[in-house]
Amino acid sequence: MPDTERIHAIKIPFKVPISPEISIDRFAFAYLVFGDKIHLIDSGVAGSESTIYEYIKGQGRELKEVASLILTHSHPDHIGAAKSIKNQTGCTIFAHKLEQDWIEDTEKQFKARPVPGFQTLVEGSVKVDRILGGGEIIKLEKGILCKTVHTPGHSKGSISLLFENDKALFTADVLIYPGDLPIYEDISACLESIKMLQKVANVENLFSSWEHPIQGQDKIIKRMDESIAYLERIHTAVISNSSINKQQTIMELCQKVVSELGLPPFAAMPLVAKAFASSLLAEKD
Repeated sequence: MPDTERIHAIKIPFKVPISPEISIDRFAFAYLVFGDKIHLIDSGVAGSESTIYEYIKGQGRELKEVASLILTHSHPDHIGAAKSIKNQTGCTIFAHKLEQDWIEDTEKQFKARPVPGFQTLVEGSVKVDRILGGGEIIKLEKGILCKTVHTPGHSKGSISLLFENDKALFTADVLIYPGDLPIYEDISACLESIKMLQKVANVENLFSSWEHPIQGQDKIIKRMDESIAYLERIHTAVISNSSINKQQTIMELCQKVVSELGLPPFAAMPLVAKAFASSLLAEKD
């Protein structure tokens, strides 16, 4: 669906198996920026290339026009189809230097972060052609400039993207949707990144991975405030429950916090526990 004259959102559903009996329905948005060429932001999970290609053809464009793929970070729902897209289009792949290892060696990522169903979500490793550090102005083509913003927290090398001419900000997984699964590496960095994005001026279109695009400055400000409030609520719940019983395991603490937040029981999983553990580390600091 087109959300500005040249920015199009593609919702990509997928399933995460958390046990032989239970799988979670999830989705992530990938984005297409249409100009003389086509520029893709994130690739979705393995197999998503067919959905992306069908959309491109539906817009009267051709696959060979895909010139670049910017990966906002290295997690499966963002890099899953990157290998096929690179092989079939020859596009230039961009990513932050702190995400490069996990993109170019997905087995290394799986060993360090064994997401359920990882092998079904990621088709394989892919080489990063352009390494980013944050703060670069990328000239994708004449008239389409993109500023990278290093926004760690969800992952160390997560980036947001600012298209000033379109008054558009892409935040990937930086914003935590209230009531959704809290998955991040560093809660303090998450908060700092959101507060930094709040200072970006003249943004009328907000594009993230876990929810539909948001238009209008007031709605965008509200959304960022909600994300900060949710993170602060999580932090308070973690510290409060950890002070009650300092001998409990991180998974026991996770179960209590998940219950207090009103999240479904399956949310008490290692990835969420790791996110909660970052609050304990922040408190020590």
